[in-house]
Amino acid sequence: MAAVPLVSRIHEGLVWFPGDKRSLLDKLAALFLETVSHNSRLALLVADAYYASRKVIRPLLKEGHQLLTRVRKNAVAYQKAEPPETVRPGRPKTYGKKIKLRKYFDRPEKFIQALSPVYGETKTSIGYRTEDLLWRPVGAVVRFVWVIHPTRGKMILMCTDNSIDPLKLIETYGYRFKIEVGFRSAIHGIGSYAYHFWMKAMKPIRHKEGKQYLHKKSDAYRKAIKRKMEAYLRFIQLGCIAQGLLQYLSLVYGKEVWSQFRSWLRTMKTDNPPSELVVSYALRSSLFEFLVNSPQDHTLKKIITENMTIQQMKEYQMAA
Repeated sequence: MAAVPLVSRIHEGLVWFPGDKRSLLDKLAALFLETVSHNSRLALLVADAYYASRKVIRPLLKEGHQLLTRVRKNAVAYQKAEPPETVRPGRPKTYGKKIKLRKYFDRPEKFIQALSPVYGETKTSIGYRTEDLLWRPVGAVVRFVWVIHPTRGKMILMCTDNSIDPLKLIETYGYRFKIEVGFRSAIHGIGSYAYHFWMKAMKPIRHKEGKQYLHKKSDAYRKAIKRKMEAYLRFIQLGCIAQGLLQYLSLVYGKEVWSQFRSWLRTMKTDNPPSELVVSYALRSSLFEFLVNSPQDHTLKKIITENMTIQQMKEYQMAA
């Protein structure tokens, strides 16, 4: 399983109009809803503890989507308030006893022992406990899962969908690490975030100076900034496309990739799908063979040969 990049955006500190009060959380929720709008199916957003906020949760729930996230150990929740014995005027009490979530780790005997559902862990035993409690950022009952891992430590998960099995939630959250692996590949293997499009006319923003308010600038300056940001985003999106293609070749043509990999790795598990880096090395090493064996009128061959450097052209001629 791999984390396939679909879209990537720069959440810069540019304010385009006076009433723009959007935070990073607002932009993340908008990006998620825009991405899933191309599919009619409901989605589950798996995120880190930073996104356990009502600014993210409420827009998702409004559209029928759900959130699975880790919560900080100093977080609190509430039990449902007991119905009053006598009816009193006013709104009935909603929140009952306040609970410090980390206190549940003080009673390890209450945890259920089970085999870890996280990928790659076949013989690891974990302890978990689950309970549905009221959470103020949502204003509704959510599912909390406390996890004790023998090597990874303790963790508290929260999901807005109460119907999902706790072990399934643990398994799903474990796949979030695939996103971190994907970012590492995008940075070091693909170069998706190695953009350098300088704009000489742009006012430099000093460290800790804050946001740049573009509605106070001229129309020409605003258009130039938009053009620069579009160049950034197109560059990053092309990196996402390239990474997705490398993942496709890895999963579908893994054996062919390993056969063309002419380098060395300390641990080469040829039975597993190769990484994006291995696929890129295999493509690079077999490029001239592809060019030599392709017809002269092949479109891709024309594009590559017309943009070759002098050294690459010499190597191509030697291969031919």
